[in-house]
Order: sequence, then C-alpha cells, then structure tokens
Amino acid sequence: MQARKTAVAGYLTVGPQVLSREETVETTSVALSPSTRPGRPRERRWAPRIWQGMDFFAWLRLAGRNRFALSPTHSYMAVVITVVSLSHTVLRLVERLWYGRRIARTEFPEPPIFIIGHWRTGTTLLHELLALDERHTYPNTYECLEPNHFLLTEWFFHRWPRFLMPSKRPMDNMEAGWDRPQEDEFALCMMGQRSPYLTIAFPNHPPQDPEYLDLEGLSPRALASWKRDFVGFLRRVTFKKPKRLVLKSPTHSARIKVLLDLFPDARFVHIVRDPHVVFPSTVHLWKSLYRTHGLQRPKFEGLEEHVFETFLRLYDRLEEGKRLIDPSRFYELRYEDLVRDPIGQMQALYEHLGLGAFEQVRPRLEQYLAEHSDYTTNRYEIPPE
Repeated sequence: MQARKTAVAGYLTVGPQVLSREETVETTSVALSPSTRPGRPRERRWAPRIWQGMDFFAWLRLAGRNRFALSPTHSYMAVVITVVSLSHTVLRLVERLWYGRRIARTEFPEPPIFIIGHWRTGTTLLHELLALDERHTYPNTYECLEPNHFLLTEWFFHRWPRFLMPSKRPMDNMEAGWDRPQEDEFALCMMGQRSPYLTIAFPNHPPQDPEYLDLEGLSPRALASWKRDFVGFLRRVTFKKPKRLVLKSPTHSARIKVLLDLFPDARFVHIVRDPHVVFPSTVHLWKSLYRTHGLQRPKFEGLEEHVFETFLRLYDRLEEGKRLIDPSRFYELRYEDLVRDPIGQMQALYEHLGLGAFEQVRPRLEQYLAEHSDYTTNRYEIPPE
C-alpha cells in the first residue's frame, strides 16, 4: 500500500484550541478493517436513479456533456430518464403558471440556518435534530429530488409510490423517506444547475464542475443563475411552510461569502469530526452513491486523491468565510460531543444563536433520541503500513 505524506488542516477541536493548525498525517489508499467493513449494498439494476428527477433540458445537458457514455448495463436508464424528464418539464411549466406569482411574493420569515461541515461529520444528524423544532422547516427528500413541481405532486408521492424510496440510506444506517430532511444541492442538480454532485452520474469521468464547490471563478451570468435557482427553490419550500429554513449541504461550507450576500443575517452551525474517521467514511459514501446512482459501472480511479483535494479546498474556503460571519451567528461543535450529550449540545447551540426557547423543542428531541437509541454507525479504519 503506497503511503504519502499530506499536510491537512487539523479540524479536531473547537473552542479555545485553534482550528486552522497544520499537522502532518500519514495517509494511505483506503482499506477497511475486515472486522468493521460495512456490507456492500446489493446492486439493484432496475432501481430508480436520482437523475429521474431532472427536467428534460437538464438531463440533455448532463448526458451531452458526458457524450451519453452510459455503461451498456445502464443504457436502458437513458430511455427511462428521457421519458420521465419530459413529464417533469411539463409539470414544471404547470406549477410555474399556477403558483408563480405567489412564489415570487414569498418572503423568508426568519434568516435561515446553514449547517456546514465536511461530508460524514454529522451534518445529517444535526439536520435531523434541528428539523424537529416545529418553528423550523426544511427541504425534504421529495422536494430535493423533484424540485421542478413538488408543490403540484408531493401529495401523491406521500400517499402512494413509497416503494420507490428505500427505508435506509445506502451509505449508512440512517432512515430514509420522502419526508426526511435532505440536501438542497440535489435540488439544484435536478433544476439544471452545475454541481460537483453530477460526478455521481458519470463517476469514471473526471470530477465534474469543481468550480461550483465554492462558486469562485464563475462568470457573473453563471453566478446570477445559481443564485436565482437557489433562492427560487427556497421560496417554494417557504411558500409551502413559512417558517425558518434549516439547510444542509456540505458544499455550502465553501460558499459562505455567497450565502451571506443572499442572507446577511443567516446563522451558521459548523460541525467537525476526527478526520481519520471522516476520510474513509467519505470514500465509502461516494463509492456507495456511484454504485447506487451512477450511470456507469464505477472504477473508483483517483477517488481517494479527489476526496483529499476536496477536503483541503473546502476547509480553506470555510476558514476564509468564517471571518465574515458575526460571532453571534456562528456556532461550532464536535460530532463526538453531540452524540455524547445531544441535549446539552443542542441547548448550548440554541442559546448561542438565539433560536428561541429550547424547552419548546426538548420533548421532541428526547423522543427522537429514545426512538433511535439503538442506532449504530459504520466503522472505518485507515490501517497502518
């Protein structure tokens, strides 16, 4: 196993300890310990892919940029996605005609809360916990995978085709469902915006749209288009439930400057976790998504290097962005502390960010924690040479 020395930011601690110190970490190609290796998900060839939520023009751009290079075993998906995407395009136009003016007048009642942090640092858990507050709202899975027309169609999918959604996420043991909190980055992909997440569709091609991780270097026109689609999606979510938005996409960690341009009074919660756990867990995440939602049979070439490069770039941008946020609107916590004392950590978060009476949400948090007391995460190791 070929090891290499890499200088990485040591985001192990928060508080008085410095967050931006450099430390040399011995890294290797990832191999999971046999005793803790998570089971490889069974490939379901005919299972829906997330790209079926795209409208026709978004799908055509994605496939065209990648020269329609689907693996032979996945070629049928091109037909399926094309047919379904046409219906999304029609429904999008109908929704725009029916709701367009009301959505345009929709205002955000409170500044949103952005949960930031690298993939696999506990952002999903924190999203779930903050979403329990009835004073908050969030984009759910259906809204993020069908952003073009969810105001028209969500009622139907909540009642009938539940079999299309697995009960567990493929990369870990957390529950899945149409009504669960979800990453808004997927909504942007379905709406035709470029995103690093498009790499999932064609994993054997070079990483796609890396400039959209931090939105730096975009032309004024491209940046304005991104802002328009992002805010437009959030307006529709808010139109449905006019409450404070809780948003989670790890990509937002590198976009703080742009997010502050859109929402100057936004709150930010940064969660960190031991990078020795985060790195192999992130590699497993992408492998799982490539297998489950890729349109090619993945080879995983260069994946570890890509994860490391993204890690460094994301935290460089996050450190720059932190300096722009008023300290009263920024809170940091460790994943390890959150799972050890979730009530105490959440109460401290509420008090620091001024999110209102914590006692109002405490019973729902306690109920959630009791119902999920048997949850166990996958374990990973980067073995020594």
